[in-house]
Amino acid sequence: MEKVYQPNERRFVVVDGGPDDLDYTYECYSSRRARLSCGHHATPSSLTDWCSRQLKEGKSTFSCGTCGGALPYDEVRIKALLTPEEKEHFEKTLAFNATKSNPDTKICPGCNTSVARRELSNLSVNCRVCTKRTGRVFEFCWQCLKEWKGSRPRADRCDNAGCCNEALKTLQTCSVVKFENVKDISNCPSIRACPTCGALLEHSGKKCKNITCARCNVEFCFVCLQLTSICLPTSNYHSPCAIPVAPKQTSIPQWNNTDTSTLRGFDKALNGCHRYQQVPAINTPMPNEEESTKSICVTM
Repeated sequence: MEKVYQPNERRFVVVDGGPDDLDYTYECYSSRRARLSCGHHATPSSLTDWCSRQLKEGKSTFSCGTCGGALPYDEVRIKALLTPEEKEHFEKTLAFNATKSNPDTKICPGCNTSVARRELSNLSVNCRVCTKRTGRVFEFCWQCLKEWKGSRPRADRCDNAGCCNEALKTLQTCSVVKFENVKDISNCPSIRACPTCGALLEHSGKKCKNITCARCNVEFCFVCLQLTSICLPTSNYHSPCAIPVAPKQTSIPQWNNTDTSTLRGFDKALNGCHRYQQVPAINTPMPNEEESTKSICVTM
């Protein structure tokens, strides 16, 4: 059923007739057109269709398909006349896409837009969209995703009840892994934070002890947490390391997302003709092979 704007709509500019700039599938919707912030016009149905398409493509933000101008979620929600069911779907998918495409972004609890953190040691994050919309500085906690409470800057938590680092909690409470094909290894945690980027990875106990992080693509030893290029010269893929098993991690490395091609080059040169498994990303198992690790989506 086509959505239509009410005759008394006063929240935004609505025009009669003219092109429906987002009707890329030629549905020829009959509703009046809303003026978008980028200057183009769209019916509520064509705006819904276009933004749904962007969600299916994995986008975590919306933009005009005609000019590329940004379309904040708050604007889309109102001008697309989203139903409660559509709002829930849009918000969940935006959050999922943002985490999948860039773990260094979070969804603002105030406007549901994707926000990047500039200071990795500060959990207090300013949302420019909410600040502009409300006329006051809006900050939220990168950890608990609630509006910020307490002094700032802080790297441990905000003053909201229940604010804690779930990733660290996962690392501290995980069980140990039993390796099927690695000799004489005991008390190795089953979940590790990648020493390069901090992504959480869980080892199934199958195959060798070295894995490649699906996020940064750097290979490291799950037992001693050294890069493969450092661990392997004094060990091998199925034997104990030259140093003891690394204990459960008490901090998570912060990734500055610099180029890791040099590190990967060292690892590949060291491997020579040895074939090692590229750790698959979530929901992309390698054909005819059992996965040795899986990525864990935990807010960091």
